[in-house]
Amino acid sequence: IDMSKKQDARFDPKEHQHLRYNPLRDSWILVSAHRMKRPWAGQVEKPPEEQIPRYDPRNPLCPGNTRANGEVNPDYESTFVFDNDFPALQPDAPDPGADQHPLFQSKAARGVCKVMCFHPWSDVTLPLMKKEEVVKVIEKWVELVEEIGITYPWVQIFENKGAVMGCSNPHPHCQVWASNFLPNEPALSDRCQRKYYEKHGEPLLLEYAKQEAEKKERVVVESSDWLAVVPYWATWPYQMLLLPRRHVLRLNDLTTEEREGLADIMKRLLTKYDNLFEVSFPYSMGWHGAPTGPHLKENNSHWQLHAHYYPPLLRSATVKKFMVGYEMLAQEQRDLTPEQMIPVLHKSVKRYVAILHR
Repeated sequence: IDMSKKQDARFDPKEHQHLRYNPLRDSWILVSAHRMKRPWAGQVEKPPEEQIPRYDPRNPLCPGNTRANGEVNPDYESTFVFDNDFPALQPDAPDPGADQHPLFQSKAARGVCKVMCFHPWSDVTLPLMKKEEVVKVIEKWVELVEEIGITYPWVQIFENKGAVMGCSNPHPHCQVWASNFLPNEPALSDRCQRKYYEKHGEPLLLEYAKQEAEKKERVVVESSDWLAVVPYWATWPYQMLLLPRRHVLRLNDLTTEEREGLADIMKRLLTKYDNLFEVSFPYSMGWHGAPTGPHLKENNSHWQLHAHYYPPLLRSATVKKFMVGYEMLAQEQRDLTPEQMIPVLHKSVKRYVAILHR
């Protein structure tokens, strides 16, 4: 093969495969934009359920209903938080004891798991809620980080939206898991952000937000306090990174104005998601901020608060991206450049205008 001819070709990221570096994970992503030209004959998902009742007497998350453990929900009118009836972490789990072999190690895992309902109605989602209702969700997140973070090193707030993301209940809600250990992803992010800070003297994601705000190549929505971008190193097709513009360590460090601005930018971002394929857009999202518990006394200046959004859809409301084969065994790979997704996300579909201003 004459490699010189191939090297003489002018590089076009939309046509030629290349690698992109993810500084939050110290890893590389293979970008192969030309693969989207191939026909699709794979799995097709069921479209999301459109007719969801506002109240379902069988739904354990609705106000006044009985949950699996026999407890009855109050007739809540805003957010509602309760201990998960089937927790992955419990505060009093026994210690597995000393290890006998380096290949068979185990450690104690303790924590708490909570469920947080966003709204008493089952037929709304965050983009369809009023701004003041979303602000109450954010205020409750702040309260939980402060309350649980006193004890536990990590408090993970996350939302799985849509059946395709494994969410078995359409009622608007998220989960909060707190653990006595730093989980793998935030531990890796902590190391990467610390390394960058020590080398460059500035938080990695603060500098990244400044660069993206100047380039405007991957910005989806922005305000004076917030910036949402498809990150340069995105793996999922419509992946999003939501960042404050100033240096913020944790959710509870946000000012009142920044919390209100966050509610606004979340509604704008998630409305764009819903408009993309004209469905209630599925995703997994979660917040990452500086560790808590014993780490509250440490210098965490290398950290910057941020939220990750990982939506699975690729070509339509019924075709999703699969992380299989090469992605599982070799390296993460995506079929379109992040820059190619921006015009699509900016297209205007007025599906929810009437509801958004209810």
